[in-house]
Amino acid sequence: MSGAVPPGTVYGLGLGPGDPDLMTVRADRLLRGARHVAFFRKAGRRGQARGIVEGLLPEGAQELPMEYPVTTEIPFTDPEYNRLLAEFYEACTERLAALAEAGEDVVVLCEGDPFFYGSFMHLYMRLADRVPLEVVPAITGMSAAWTATGAPITWGDDMLSVLMGTLPEDMLAARMAESDALVVMKIGRNLDKVRRALRRAGRFDAAWLVEFASMPGQSVQRLAEAEGRVTPYFSIIVVHGQGRRP
Repeated sequence: MSGAVPPGTVYGLGLGPGDPDLMTVRADRLLRGARHVAFFRKAGRRGQARGIVEGLLPEGAQELPMEYPVTTEIPFTDPEYNRLLAEFYEACTERLAALAEAGEDVVVLCEGDPFFYGSFMHLYMRLADRVPLEVVPAITGMSAAWTATGAPITWGDDMLSVLMGTLPEDMLAARMAESDALVVMKIGRNLDKVRRALRRAGRFDAAWLVEFASMPGQSVQRLAEAEGRVTPYFSIIVVHGQGRRP
C-alpha cells in the first residue's frame, strides 16, 4: 500500500565473550548506529550484556531492559518456571515486534553467540514469521575460555563435547568418559556434581576452571586447585583433547 512504513529489523547482536575488543566489526557498526537497544538482565542488575557495551551506545539511544521474572529461585524442572519464562518471552516479543512494525530497527544485545544457548533464541523463534530478523554471530564464551588456558582444545580427530552442568550426574559422567575434549557450562551451584562426574570419568585431574574469560577479573586454574571455591555464573570447565598430531 502506498505510504506504508516498511518494517524495521530486529538484530540479534552477538557481543562475544565479554571483552569489547572481541566484538565483530559488523556488531560494532550496528551498535554504534542503534536507536533502540534491548538487553536481558536480572531484576535490579545492570545486565552483563549492557555492561559489555558501556560507552559504546550512541547518544539518545533508547534502552529497553528485559528483566527475567525468575532465574534460579525455583528449579527449571518446575512447570511454573516454564510458564513464567514463556509469558516473559511473549511479552518481550510483543515489545520488539511493535517497534519493528512501526519501522524501527532494534538491536538485541546477546552475550557470546546469539544461537548458542542464548535467551535471544526464544525471541527469534517467536518473531521469525512477523518481522525481518538478522543474527550477527560472535565468538563464544567457551572459545575465550580454552584460549585463556594457553593450550589448543582439540587435535586431529578429537571429539569435543559441550555439556551443561544442569544435566544428571550419570549422564555427565558417561559423556565425559566417551569424549576426547570437554567444555562444561552452567556450572554455578552444579559444581560439586560436575566434580563428581569428572572423577567418575577419570578426567578430573585434567580439568581447568576458567572464570570470567576475557573479562576483567579473569581467573584460570586447575579445577583440583579450586576446592571449596564458590564459582561465579560466568565459569567454564575445560578438558583438552590430546589427539593425533604430526
